[in-house]
Formats: sequence, structure tokens, C-alpha cells
Amino acid sequence: QTELNNCISMLVAGNDRIQTIISQLEDSCQSTEENSEVAKRELCARFDALAALLEEKKAELLQRISQEQADKTAFIQSLICQYKEQLEKSSRLVETAVQAAEESEGAAFLMGTGTPTSVLSLSRIVEASKGGRLDKIEQGYESMDAFSVSLEHLTEAVHALDFDPAEEDEEYFDGEEEEMEE
Repeated sequence: QTELNNCISMLVAGNDRIQTIISQLEDSCQSTEENSEVAKRELCARFDALAALLEEKKAELLQRISQEQADKTAFIQSLICQYKEQLEKSSRLVETAVQAAEESEGAAFLMGTGTPTSVLSLSRIVEASKGGRLDKIEQGYESMDAFSVSLEHLTEAVHALDFDPAEEDEEYFDGEEEEMEE
């Protein structure tokens, strides 16, 4: 009887230890879930901050491209206006020259022997035929190749992202599992 009571006491004590271990494991499970949620929130916050930084940088670079586009198109538009003005002057000069050539004294007019108020002279026609001395754009001026961005190194860095090994959770054992096996 005593031996049976001792065995029962040992079983009860063993059951108490097992219940204590189960409670500790349940607490560990709960802590693991809570810590995982915290880690997930922190990870999301860091990635959100990185995404915001990338969006900010993208907006900055897009603004620089837009500014360059505006500068170049403004310059080209000013050249277009200058060339249109030159074309208009040249066209008027052509009309005047054609009229002068049709007049009976056209040759005398072109030689400078016409009236002093005449606006047409041979030197003026020759100068106008050269197309003026207007600015031109260099070949490839419209190219935006200077705004090419290589993201290969960043892509590699993103692919290499991982948790720091020193900060990873390791499995911890209190040695109680060994007792359970006995």
C-alpha cells in the first residue's frame, strides 16, 4: 500500500510538472505570437518608410526630367518663333523682289539706281538667301539619355535583404523537456 501511495504521489508530482510545462509552453506560444506581431509591424513600418523614400526620390527625379523637358522645349519653341519670323521676312522680301523683277526698271532698282525710299537691294536679297544667322540645336539635343538611372545595385540589395543572424530568435530549452522524457 505504501509503495502504491508513493507511486501515486510520484505520478501526481509528475503530472504537476507536466502541467507546469504545458502552462509555460502555452505562455511561450502566446509570447511568440505577440512578438511575431510586433516584428511584423516593425518590418512593415521599415518597408513602408523605404517605399516612401523611394516614392520621394522618384518624384524628385521626375521633377528634374520635367524641368529639363520644359527648358529644352522652351528653347526649341523660341527657335521656332525666330525661324518663323525669319521665314516671314524672307517671304515678304521674295514678294518684293518678284514685283521689282516684273517692273520695267527692275534691273535698275536692284542695282541701287531706283528711288532712295526703295527697301530692296541686291545685297539684302543675297543676305536673306543665306537664311540668316539664327541659332540651331545640336544633333541629339532632344535626347533625355542623361536621365537614365541604373537600379541594378539596389535591386541586388533588395534581393539580398534578410534578417540579421545575430538578431534571429533561437530555440531555447530550459532542460525541462529532458525531464519529461525520463
